[in-house]
Amino acid sequence: MIVQNNQDVYSVIEQLETQNAVFKIVEFNDLNGSTYLTSPTDMYYAKKLGMGLRQIAVELRNGSITTEAGALHYMQGNIEMDNSLGGAAGIMKKFASSVLTNESGVKPKYKGTGDIFLEPSFSHFLMLEIENDSIIVDKGMFYCCESTVEVGIESMKNLSSAAKGGEGLFQTKLSGTGIIVLESPVPAGAVVKVDLNNDTLKVDGNFAILRTGGIQFTVERSAKGIIGSATSGEGYLQTFRGTGQVWLSPTTSRGPLLS
Repeated sequence: MIVQNNQDVYSVIEQLETQNAVFKIVEFNDLNGSTYLTSPTDMYYAKKLGMGLRQIAVELRNGSITTEAGALHYMQGNIEMDNSLGGAAGIMKKFASSVLTNESGVKPKYKGTGDIFLEPSFSHFLMLEIENDSIIVDKGMFYCCESTVEVGIESMKNLSSAAKGGEGLFQTKLSGTGIIVLESPVPAGAVVKVDLNNDTLKVDGNFAILRTGGIQFTVERSAKGIIGSATSGEGYLQTFRGTGQVWLSPTTSRGPLLS
């Protein structure tokens, strides 16, 4: 692969590999002269905050990946792009998905053997691998994945959970087997991964960014009755039940701090 761990320019800070693809998170070490930062003040605060310019690099070995629209930076090798809409039905399905999940409806697929580099960004990235499983993530978090993973929609079980849980009626569901890359509001090290074994987790606020498919999500009062909820000061809590994992972020804001 083209990307090597050149410490003078960038470092490979995380890597996951399957039979058909190698995913790397590359972080550039020096931001001097970067057009992403518009002033010396931006540069100063970026360094103080420990911000790094990152990029997802993927080596395909007769494999295929799916990305958000517009994510491609450049690619090299015997790789073909497929962004077909799939007819009228496919167009409607992709449009509905775009509206409901805050993500692009048309998600290009790149297939073949070679190297793909996605757009450099100040965003944080989370990489994980699933095997015959599914995860549900916050709207707008999906970035790319192996095409053996299906990108779909998870609907809330009832209107109450959607209205009071702060997540809306729909979230992004990723199912199958393969590597997934998500955009995160915080670095991977700040994410708390809570394991549940036929257990219950209650969260005050929209801090849960991911749950595995075996976890059921509802919104419940923090105490029985209106008076109890009022005196506790908590109101409604996001409630997760079952066996699996829930990922919690210390903040609900997303996107780079500098634009």
